[in-house]
Amino acid sequence: MIAIIDYGMGNISSVSNSLIDLGCDVCVTDNQTELERASHIILPGVGSFQAAAQEINNRQLREILHELAKSKPILGICLGMQLLFTKGYEGEQSLGLNLIPGTVEKMPTVDPLPHIGWNTLDVKDEEFGRFQDQYVYFVHSYIAKTDSKYVMATTDYGTQIPAIVRKGNIYGMQFHPEKSGAVGRKLIEIFLQSNNKKIVNN
Repeated sequence: MIAIIDYGMGNISSVSNSLIDLGCDVCVTDNQTELERASHIILPGVGSFQAAAQEINNRQLREILHELAKSKPILGICLGMQLLFTKGYEGEQSLGLNLIPGTVEKMPTVDPLPHIGWNTLDVKDEEFGRFQDQYVYFVHSYIAKTDSKYVMATTDYGTQIPAIVRKGNIYGMQFHPEKSGAVGRKLIEIFLQSNNKKIVNN
């Protein structure tokens, strides 16, 4: 079973539909018992970092996610990816989940914000090599700043943007794979093919 975390700020229906199309058994929940039963966890998100971090805290999901991260693959999508990092500066400074070291800051670009549309991936890691120059769909104004060893692919929008990040079993995609057609479906499949044997602390 694949669990999609419901914390009141997610693009849940589109993510759920994509997983169902891939033949997955899907559960949308913020319940600890149901999350523990899942093989994989997806943290979606649309909105502001500050509000999302507050909802995570209000639902006591921070400690639950830290425990789940020890044994299950987790994928953050868009705002969900940003929440994986240490802290964010959208609104007041807020603490993220700190599953990947780094900060989330406003995009330093002269191009219009939010960044909305299709951009190509520049792949940095062979795990995602077949997606070089493939188009995926972005909607965001803030980006992650993190060590390059966690950056699997970037895109360019007046500045270099981490598009795919990974730290062991923790994955993040700044774009919306569920809205990125066949390429997005294949990227979701890569995450779903990860399992407990691949969990490392690198």
